[in-house]
Amino acid sequence: MALSLLRRRAQALARSSTRPAATASGAVRVRQNSSFAKVEERPLESVEDWTKFQLKRAQYETLLETFGEYGSTQNRDNTFQPHHTLHRPVAPKDVTLSALIASGAHFGHSQKRMNPNFVPYAYGVRAGITIIDLDHTLPLLRRAAQVVRGVAARGGSVVFVGTRADLRQAVRLAAERMGKQGYHVGERWLPGTLTNRVHMFGPEVARDEQVIPDLAIFLNPIPNIHAIRECALEHVPTIGIVDSNVDPRVVMYPIPANDESTRTAELIAGLLSVAGREGVAIYEEEQAKAALAAAKRAARSYT
Repeated sequence: MALSLLRRRAQALARSSTRPAATASGAVRVRQNSSFAKVEERPLESVEDWTKFQLKRAQYETLLETFGEYGSTQNRDNTFQPHHTLHRPVAPKDVTLSALIASGAHFGHSQKRMNPNFVPYAYGVRAGITIIDLDHTLPLLRRAAQVVRGVAARGGSVVFVGTRADLRQAVRLAAERMGKQGYHVGERWLPGTLTNRVHMFGPEVARDEQVIPDLAIFLNPIPNIHAIRECALEHVPTIGIVDSNVDPRVVMYPIPANDESTRTAELIAGLLSVAGREGVAIYEEEQAKAALAAAKRAARSYT
C-alpha cells in the first residue's frame, strides 16, 4: 500500500515536469575520503534521475506525515539554545537561577584572589575556586534592571561598555534594542571622554549636545577602571559585573557574577537592554500623551 502510494506520487511529480531541470540539485554523489565522507551535488541529467529524485522526496514526505505525530515536539524555538541569550534575551521577570547557572555565572576566581569585600556574595569554595552565591546575584540583577528601566523611562541615555572582543556584539545589540537612548563602547574607552569632553568632542558639541550619559553599564569593569573613575567624577551612576577578585564598591549597582564568561555577559546585557527597551516604550508613551494634551489645549485656546 505504501509502495504504491509512493509510486503514484513519483509518477504525478514526474508528469508535472515534462523535462528535468538542468540545475536541480537533488542527485547527490558521495565520495569517501580517508577522514570523512565528502558530499558533492551534481545536476540531474536524465528523466530517470529526475524520477529518482522525486521518488526520494516523496518517500521523505511520507515518512514525515506518517511518523511526525509520534516524534518529539521540541524544536529550536521552545528549547534552550546558546545563542538565545544574545539574540533573544529574556525579560527581567523571566530570568531564573537555572539560566544563570547554565551560563556559568556562579564560577569565581581562585580562593587566593578573592577580594575581602566580596565575602558577602560568596557561597563557598570548591576545588580552590570561589563559588558565587546566585541567591544574591538574582535580586541584584533585577534591581539593576529596575534602574535601567527607570532611567530610560525618564528619557535618559544608557551606554553599554564591553571592551573585550567577545563582548562587542553583545553591547552593540543591547544598544540597538534601546534605539536612540542606547549607546555602546566596544573597542576602547578613550581616557578623558567625560572629564575632558571639550577637547575630545570640541567646544560646540560639548556645549550643545549631551555627551555625558545618564547611566553606564560595564560588562568588564577591571579593564575599564579609568572609565568608572570618570563616571564617578561626573556623578554618573554605574552598573557592573563584579567577580570574586573585584571590590563590589567600584560600581554603584554591582552584579556578582563571572565577568570572564561570554554567555554570562550576553545574558546580563540582554536582560538589561530589554528592561531599557521597556523604559523607552514608557517614555515614548508619555511623550505622546503630553503632545496630545498640548494639542488639545492649543485647540481650546484657538476656539
